[in-house]
Amino acid sequence: MHPDSVPTRGRTLDYGAPVYDMLEPLLMLGKLSANNRRIIDLLSLQKQHRVLDLGCGTGTLTRAIGDRLDAEAGGMALGIDAAAGMIRIAAKKRASTTCRFEVVAAESLPYADTSFDAVVSSLFFHHVDRDLKERAIREAFRVLRSGGLLVVADMHTPTTFMGSLVSHAARWLLVQPQIGENIAGVLPELMLQAGFEQPRLNAMFMGYIALFSTRKAQVHTP
Repeated sequence: MHPDSVPTRGRTLDYGAPVYDMLEPLLMLGKLSANNRRIIDLLSLQKQHRVLDLGCGTGTLTRAIGDRLDAEAGGMALGIDAAAGMIRIAAKKRASTTCRFEVVAAESLPYADTSFDAVVSSLFFHHVDRDLKERAIREAFRVLRSGGLLVVADMHTPTTFMGSLVSHAARWLLVQPQIGENIAGVLPELMLQAGFEQPRLNAMFMGYIALFSTRKAQVHTP
């Protein structure tokens, strides 16, 4: 572990940081950019939005979101990851006036209540166990404004033979029971338990990666 990484029971990928930008597109079969665009389309970004990216890795999605925002209007994309090695590379390669990065664990966010318009996460939740999944989703709920949007792309119950083969093989070959929790379909349940509205399944990528969106209910004041 990088000496500046945040202690967490979740898996951090400091060891993979130097090659992550090369491996991630390969693991996504060349569809990383297209999948990121689907995620961003769901966010319905406005130039002043503040967006938090959980488990951002080296920040490709965070930067793509930041490029749609305007710093003068208050817009900002903030990528967090417990792995300092990932954040070091993200900050070096992708920081901008509308995109910054911090070493933070998703289950313990140091941000004020209702301080973000949207929270997004791509391929993070299958690295942490159910307890940390639950805590991270509750933290996302807390920092979202009333009516704020949560968008999650992650491993889920497979819908194709190939998707089932890949996800189950990953669970056993990587000795990663957290993947088994995702395969069992826990994410929508945890979103509901945290207080979010009924999650919507917007798409399935490669037969095993689900794209969910849900909102923190709008509070109407008299």
